[in-house]
Amino acid sequence: MKYMKIQSAFIAFCIVFLVQSAHAQQPATNISLADALAIGMENNYQIRISGQGVRIAENNNSWGAAGMFPFISLGAFQYNRYDDADSRTVPGTRDKYYTNLITPYINLKWNLFNGFAVHITKDKFVALQEYSEGYATIVVENTIQGIVLAYYNTLLQEELLGVTEEVKTLSRDRYHYMMFKKDLGGAVTYDVLQAKNAYLDDSTTNLLQQLNVKNAYLNLRLLLGEEEDIRFNLTDEFSVQMLDFSLDSLLLQMRADNNTLRNQYINQEILKKDVKLAKSSMYPVLSLNGGFDHNNSRLKYVDTNPLYTNSLDYYANFTLSFNLFNGGNVRRGIRNANISEQIGQLEIAEMEISLSNLLQNYYELYSIRKELYMVSMANLESASLNMEISTDKFRSGAINSFNFRDVQIIYLRAAAAKFGAIYNLIDIQTELLRLTGGIISEF
Repeated sequence: MKYMKIQSAFIAFCIVFLVQSAHAQQPATNISLADALAIGMENNYQIRISGQGVRIAENNNSWGAAGMFPFISLGAFQYNRYDDADSRTVPGTRDKYYTNLITPYINLKWNLFNGFAVHITKDKFVALQEYSEGYATIVVENTIQGIVLAYYNTLLQEELLGVTEEVKTLSRDRYHYMMFKKDLGGAVTYDVLQAKNAYLDDSTTNLLQQLNVKNAYLNLRLLLGEEEDIRFNLTDEFSVQMLDFSLDSLLLQMRADNNTLRNQYINQEILKKDVKLAKSSMYPVLSLNGGFDHNNSRLKYVDTNPLYTNSLDYYANFTLSFNLFNGGNVRRGIRNANISEQIGQLEIAEMEISLSNLLQNYYELYSIRKELYMVSMANLESASLNMEISTDKFRSGAINSFNFRDVQIIYLRAAAAKFGAIYNLIDIQTELLRLTGGIISEF
């Protein structure tokens, strides 16, 4: 009896909580999976952040950043001085004079040749932009997968809620039927209590499933970047389309289109550019330093009139420098760059093997889940028929309440297994599409 009181209080609390939450919410908005993906692509913060990263890479991918163009500066130099020193012309006297100088100038510095580093750096910037775009694509793929699974998980929880409500309705009818039979003298208190316990258990399961539905919607809203007070009504059906996959085709497609692997290839090209940049330090550097300045000076001795002078200077100087020795840092840098390139090659080989094994495992799992789906469909069909027959038998007295409860539990588990099999198939199909680089084109 104490257990039943606690259970009844818990159910009453959940009902009040859910009713109040329903009154506080706004009307639901119809949303399909395509709508959810469009909203997620626009609002998702990780996609927006990766997009900004691509913009930075685009800004860096320029000849100016690579060092192709000269540096030009404009400025002015100003100088003021007062001297009080022994005279060099009249012994025993002192020369006192003021010196003022201003020199505006334009200066140009240009590396004409630095071991092809400019073109190598520009090629590296191109690869870095491709790498940023590849990373943004990976973020989009992961976001699509997350939204698809969250959308179908919400549908799954809705379907399970429908099953628990159906079972709860049957338990309630059974409880009322047993109460009616007791009033007629055809049932004892024990039978009524059994029916009541079953009804309370099913009611509890139903309320907990309502909470699962609320959490599923909350997770979906978070992925879409929407506010908590927005309600959705999912319009897509909770069903799965069987896709025909071939392991050989999947492996070929994965090696060609997997974006994580493609980004690793791009990273390997960046490492090769780093080796070339390190080797470019072994070449001489030819630079040009040119410009123009205008000197304006004023020299005034004490008690004399000032003397003004000005001059125009143009200059163009070439510098050729060659690093003969700097403690072996150049060759050390080249060796380190070569080692980094070798590490990148090993990482690619490891990733190819890892992805191939992962793909084969997922393919085998997909085959198993297809069979489980077919079994769950047949099992639910049998459980539904058994439930219908058992309901009639229970009302006619052919089976007792314990047998009827077992049939209810079997039906509940069969329905949950079927919906779970549908979701598991969607999950594994989405993962196979992501691994083979086809998830963006598919959705």
